[in-house]
Amino acid sequence: MSVVTLPDESWVRDVGPVEGLELRPWDLAADLDGPDAAEVEFVVTPIAGTRRMARVRPLPQLRVVQVVTAGYDHALAHLPPGVTLCNAAGVHDTSTAEFAVALVLAAQRGIPEFVRLQDRGDWLAHRAWPALGDRRVLIVGYGRIGRALAARLAPFEVRLTAVAARPRSGDGLVERVHGIEDLPSLLPQQDIVVLLTPLTEATRGLADAAFLAAMPDGALLVNVARGPVVDTDALLAEVATGRLRAALDVTDPEPLPADHPLWRTSGVLIAPHVGGAGDTFRPRMVRLLRDQLNRYAAGEPLLHVVAGPGMLGE
Repeated sequence: MSVVTLPDESWVRDVGPVEGLELRPWDLAADLDGPDAAEVEFVVTPIAGTRRMARVRPLPQLRVVQVVTAGYDHALAHLPPGVTLCNAAGVHDTSTAEFAVALVLAAQRGIPEFVRLQDRGDWLAHRAWPALGDRRVLIVGYGRIGRALAARLAPFEVRLTAVAARPRSGDGLVERVHGIEDLPSLLPQQDIVVLLTPLTEATRGLADAAFLAAMPDGALLVNVARGPVVDTDALLAEVATGRLRAALDVTDPEPLPADHPLWRTSGVLIAPHVGGAGDTFRPRMVRLLRDQLNRYAAGEPLLHVVAGPGMLGE
């Protein structure tokens, strides 16, 4: 019987049973050895397993690694040859898109400042804060989460523009999807830029000094992608002068050290990488795993293959 590991006993209980598979708990906190290591064919990684991925490499019968995140850059370096890697596409769409909207609204309407004032019992004199309505919003990385974000932003009466790796026709939410090569001409026209790209060699440092300099004065950069998509030093230089603002769910480095100047820079809102951590995650991930493991047991093509063989047996 094929052995599948899940992060802990609660996942084994919620996902199983699956006919033809033996489900065992393994959180990657310690190496597997002996018969245990020799039997494992399919590993589901824990949500906090980024730094433990190296423990899957020695498994001699490993065929599939399933991460529970939409991003999978942390797993690629540890993926043995011939092993299929699947991500959790769709599981985090709602939560991440909602959180991106929350970051945009909080940054636009001054919520962080209000919270600090409340801690002091201080009533701020009336002033106007930038609204979201009528703003020009650019979504960089127009995949599943990007479309989910566009659907949630549209009712706020914004003007949406989308960029992806390659240009394509529109989808009813945006008139067209621009290619990444259009960024230099698009950035100067935007009030808010939301980053939703995966972290790849092509997107590492995408929001560099030139990217940020092209954004107009007072614009807001929102990063719900991966920290290294943004050049942190270049961003700090812009926000320190007050020319740009930022709302960041991810940073580079991450976690952000307590003495990092971004913490104390006006106009910067920082969240601890919680965009996908809504309570929709668990039930949606359980449904995906049940479907995925039944496919594996039946020898059918797996969902959301992002690296390695596209179909079992290849």
